[in-house]
Amino acid sequence: MTKVVLGLVLGALLGAIDGWSAGLYPFVTSEMLREIVIGSTFKGLLTGFVAGWYARRSHSIGKGILVGLMTGLILSGLVAAMGDEGGNHYWVEIMLPGAALGAVVGFATQKYGAPAAT
Repeated sequence: MTKVVLGLVLGALLGAIDGWSAGLYPFVTSEMLREIVIGSTFKGLLTGFVAGWYARRSHSIGKGILVGLMTGLILSGLVAAMGDEGGNHYWVEIMLPGAALGAVVGFATQKYGAPAAT
């Protein structure tokens, strides 16, 4: 599996898991959960793409983790800034898992992804 494809698959999978974990909060309704899962999966796809794209150009695990972490953090920050209907912002609850997802995907694409075919 190429680095980009690995990033997309792993990012989508971890994003969906991250979204489903929002169901653990008592204030999240089933309709909200559906939107959260879709948004988190998309956010994971974008993070995975960026991490995989960077992994094709660099061979540094540390830099790959940093790029993934920062991409996840920035995308999660944009989502957290939107807030909910009541004007509440869940910075830590959204940004911490997003950054962790990015770091994991950044590591995995550097370590396990196959180079692109020439």
